Amino acid sequence: MSRAIVTRRPGTSVVICAYTEARWDDLVTAVDAVQRQTTPPAEIIVVADHNPQLLCRIRTQLPAVIAVENTGPRGLSASRNSGIAVAQGAIIVFLDDDAVPADDWLSSLIAAYDDPAVVGVGGAVEPRWQGRRQRPAWFPPEFDWVVGCTYRGMPQTTAPVRNLIGCNMSFRREVFERVAVFQSGIGRVGTRPLGCEETEICIAINQRCPGTVLLYVPRARVQHRVPPERMRWAYFSARCHAEGLSKALVARAVGAGDGLASERAYTLRTLPRGVVRGLMDAARHGDLAGLARAGAIVAGLAITTLGYLKGSSDFRLRRGKGRHNPATSGQPAQEGG
Repeated sequence: MSRAIVTRRPGTSVVICAYTEARWDDLVTAVDAVQRQTTPPAEIIVVADHNPQLLCRIRTQLPAVIAVENTGPRGLSASRNSGIAVAQGAIIVFLDDDAVPADDWLSSLIAAYDDPAVVGVGGAVEPRWQGRRQRPAWFPPEFDWVVGCTYRGMPQTTAPVRNLIGCNMSFRREVFERVAVFQSGIGRVGTRPLGCEETEICIAINQRCPGTVLLYVPRARVQHRVPPERMRWAYFSARCHAEGLSKALVARAVGAGDGLASERAYTLRTLPRGVVRGLMDAARHGDLAGLARAGAIVAGLAITTLGYLKGSSDFRLRRGKGRHNPATSGQPAQEGG
């Protein structure tokens, strides 16, 4: 693929994937926020993941959107691919069903495509804590990826990145026509906390399209709902373990060098600084929760690493039995975002 894929300023398709009526109010809020954008999209596509009742409700109560069903395997990856299949826009934007974009979100994403080298653009994902309405004191910002949000260590200004965050990302449609779609063997299925399908496709784009750019634009903001059950240690640890499993799948699909490059910098720089920050908060300011944040960083890293080692070991065992295609053979336990 050449460096400049297209040069015109394109229309946009916004794809929102949903799987349960339990998040209906969130979905309605997300659709309403997209419709209120200062630069409205050409179309809004809502994909129902193997849920006929939800699909019928979308068609009945949200007549302004294009409602389609996931025609592939159950899960977020195939749901996104089903949205891509019907999208007409030259830019395809993905938004989670429990995320609310700022009014200028879409215009901020689209403006970055004035550079023909840019093939993908993502924005900031801010946690919207439910229940207590604020971050749990023990929850380190370095691990906000656990709840699908921008985490400490990411760029604070517009910058190229290895991969975008699935809750708030966009691509030129030519990427899917010429490079790849989302792998169904990687990513969330229902509430199971696996992920990394967007990481895998972004790395594939980087590998196959040298000279092109994936751009992170913090101004393109969305708020991502974080329910109380995701503020608990049980979810934190399960999500870290699942991330390790998912990273093992990605490393097998694209190679450990590219698959873990950002993680090495994050582990060697961002996390040690977070531990020191937590300890200093406790020592200098009497913030005992700083000790908890430092401990959560250490524990989160250990749990994620164990998940990665388990995923790698499981693959070696399957390969020894003659099954060695991780990208198409399902998942070790399957996840989501």
